[in-house]
Amino acid sequence: MSSGFLSGSSLTAAVPLLLLVLVYKANARGCDFFTGTWVVDGSFPLYNASACPFIEREFSCQKNGRPDSLYTKYRWKPLFCNLQRFNGVDFLERFRGKSIMFVGDSLSRNQWQSLTCILHSSVPEAKYNLTRQGDVSIFAFPDYEVKVMLDRNVYLVDVARERIGRVLKLDSIEGSKLWNGIDMLIFNTWHWWNRRGPTQPWDYIQVGKEIKKDMDRMLAFEKALTTWAKWVDSNVDPAKTMVFFQGISPSHYNGREWNETKSTCNGQTQPINGSSYPGGPPPAAAVVRDVLRNMKVAVTLLDVTALSQLRKDGHPSIYGSDGKVGNDCSHWCLAGVPDTWNELLYATLISQGKAMN
Repeated sequence: MSSGFLSGSSLTAAVPLLLLVLVYKANARGCDFFTGTWVVDGSFPLYNASACPFIEREFSCQKNGRPDSLYTKYRWKPLFCNLQRFNGVDFLERFRGKSIMFVGDSLSRNQWQSLTCILHSSVPEAKYNLTRQGDVSIFAFPDYEVKVMLDRNVYLVDVARERIGRVLKLDSIEGSKLWNGIDMLIFNTWHWWNRRGPTQPWDYIQVGKEIKKDMDRMLAFEKALTTWAKWVDSNVDPAKTMVFFQGISPSHYNGREWNETKSTCNGQTQPINGSSYPGGPPPAAAVVRDVLRNMKVAVTLLDVTALSQLRKDGHPSIYGSDGKVGNDCSHWCLAGVPDTWNELLYATLISQGKAMN
């Protein structure tokens, strides 16, 4: 009489079949680019950071004296497929005559600088211009008529100077006038939402007509994202503009999250093994998913959170702009993790058949 359990030999035979079923299901629904592991690849990084003349000091870990370089040699490997290597010439051809804009905080700047370095190294002889207009930085390739821009906008919604002081307006999004007519938009916000004290750039929060001294920051984040989502739904024509949301980029200040009680990112030289992060996802990631799920316009989530959580080794730590008096476990070294974010962006464009010409 069968016990209902597989014997050892039956289980051994069943495992390959189970893997085949999982592979079939993964291929049937398209590859999940965002679930996988980090593997060492001697062909990485995608560019020589010392040959990229415009990397800002806070991301220039090698120039700032970081002695190890293994963190630049990791490639992201999805579980059931291979991630297509970034082809900078193909990318520029796809966006010939078009504009790309990153909108967000310094994590957007991290990804923007990564993309400009990748493209510059792909066409090293091509002319480029780097200019700034107000809060917008513009990296242009005249030969391709491509603009890769960055709009520094840390909350996406507005901060206005008024008689009472600086007011964070969760229902106002006047800064959006800079986003009209852009061919691809990549948004990001989160890291400034919990700022307090001298680094907090507002004095009051306004919701509708109500002005508060403060409120639950996660709720404020959700309300701001909802305001942004309404703007996208009302103003973006998906036939003309692609919209991405850069997922929550994690920090590594608390070693308890990866079972190293007294650790931070400082001194870390290798990723976490496997595909899951012991500390689990940050609550903000669920807020992002909920808001995107309820939008009319389809926004593609560049879901970098889980894979970046595994990279406790990828931050500047004491090799950032503040040197050994600081410990930056929020931003990322370049070359490094944001290059993978751009590979995922490119792979997503390829998988969706996106060509802008």
